[in-house]
Amino acid sequence: MVGLLADDEMLDGAITSLPAEGSLFPDTYFYSRGDDRVSLLDRMQQQMEMRLAEVWAERAPDLPLSSAEELAVLASIIEKETGLEDERQLVASVFINRLKKNMPLQSDPTVAYGLSVSDRLKTSLSRADLKTPHRWNSYLNKGLPPTAISNPSYASIYAAAHPEKSDYLYFVADAKGGHLFARTLAEHNRNVRIYRNRLKALKQQAGEQ
Repeated sequence: MVGLLADDEMLDGAITSLPAEGSLFPDTYFYSRGDDRVSLLDRMQQQMEMRLAEVWAERAPDLPLSSAEELAVLASIIEKETGLEDERQLVASVFINRLKKNMPLQSDPTVAYGLSVSDRLKTSLSRADLKTPHRWNSYLNKGLPPTAISNPSYASIYAAAHPEKSDYLYFVADAKGGHLFARTLAEHNRNVRIYRNRLKALKQQAGEQ
């Protein structure tokens, strides 16, 4: 987002320091030629603070979160896990259930983000990547990562504060744009096989074409 502002020739002023990850609210912002880049960043941060405060104030009871900042971290993970509006609260329920059971979140986007801090962002992860120690690796570390991994949308913030009631502990991509959810590891492993078989079938179809 800072790069986009820096490249916009209608704006003035230099951004000398990066804002904290997750502190900029994704929205449509109107500005005029000659407006200051830092001032626009400030508006984005103020909007995020306001939205977080609003949602935190009317959050669901018994969330295993201690602050609006932690809400933003969880929302940033949900943002990267799914782009489907009707899945966000269900994805949130998986992570909330895992936090309550003191289970690692095991979120691939957190691993990818941590690796990108010192290298380029990976679109696919290897087993070695999942075992690479860093502060954001939610396979090796329990609880929430130390910072957000993206700038979460309002939909993801709301989902984090109002997770769907479920007993799901796992989910995996369904090769159709969504996810398959499971309550047990056995169910999850079955869903993983479904996902892999669907991928295999799609590759075969692409080869035939």
